[in-house]
Amino acid sequence: MFDNELESFKNGIDLRAYAAEQGYLLDRKESWRGCAVMRHANGDKIVIKRDWDNHYVYFSVRQDNDNGSIIDFVQNRQRLSLGAVRKELRPYIGMPASQLPAFAPLPKTSKERMRVETEYAKMQDAVRHPYLEDERALPASLLSEERFAGRIRTDARGNAVFPHFDQEGVCGFEIKNKGFTGFSSGGTKGLWLSHERLDDNRLVFSESAIDALSHAVLFPDEHARYASIGGKPNPVQPELIRAAIARMPEKSTIVSAMDADDDGGKLAEVVRRAVNLTGRADLTYALQEPFGFKDWNDELRGKRKQTLPFRPEEPSVA
Repeated sequence: MFDNELESFKNGIDLRAYAAEQGYLLDRKESWRGCAVMRHANGDKIVIKRDWDNHYVYFSVRQDNDNGSIIDFVQNRQRLSLGAVRKELRPYIGMPASQLPAFAPLPKTSKERMRVETEYAKMQDAVRHPYLEDERALPASLLSEERFAGRIRTDARGNAVFPHFDQEGVCGFEIKNKGFTGFSSGGTKGLWLSHERLDDNRLVFSESAIDALSHAVLFPDEHARYASIGGKPNPVQPELIRAAIARMPEKSTIVSAMDADDDGGKLAEVVRRAVNLTGRADLTYALQEPFGFKDWNDELRGKRKQTLPFRPEEPSVA
């Protein structure tokens, strides 16, 4: 039997606002357009979204069985009967917006995307990772940099995970380990992105996240942000590339740092076209390729084996 009152609770009360009233604070660094991450002083971390049927839903990162609608949220925290939950939530229906914490509209999320985001949110940041450090020669000091905070994670199997973003947030993630490369089931490719700073003046595009991180080791630059495509681009990625370029501050340099092969050349052309599509004459496009190696991680590992100093070469301006 359909219950109009329960339905009004689920889609008429912004769970973010209710959670804020219960002491939860929005984590702006981990949240994005279609996903709100909130934390409580007691250590609880919840992720709030709006599902395909317009309900506000949540899940707790700490407990797999702590999830559902606002009704479940109240019952799991206050141990109330359904009748008591009705009394608790009735005052929030029709409450003036000025009396509640304000949040931007939360768009609906498909079941597939919600599954991807739920899985990703439960992973831990990889401030240390044996595979990345030992097999890929990426130093722990790089993995723990603020520039890459939350952009390299570890799943329950110990794999290294690199999230891809589109206009709404996390849309999928690459999975890497020794002898294994995969992508999240039900996810789609966007762009792997480092964090952005207002004083950045360089954006480096690479084929993979590991190549982008390798480039950051080979050519340290405090004012560079990084992005990777994850191989052959799908139909939505060119626009994501253009948008990432368009966000760069005035007089920035856009570096195409792809593999030294035919496919890398094709990807470099995608980046060059995206620069032109921004219509910004202040941007400079530059091309850079690994020296004597196929990709940047090969070069990084090769330099480590040879214990030779890294070459301080600048990309060529096209």
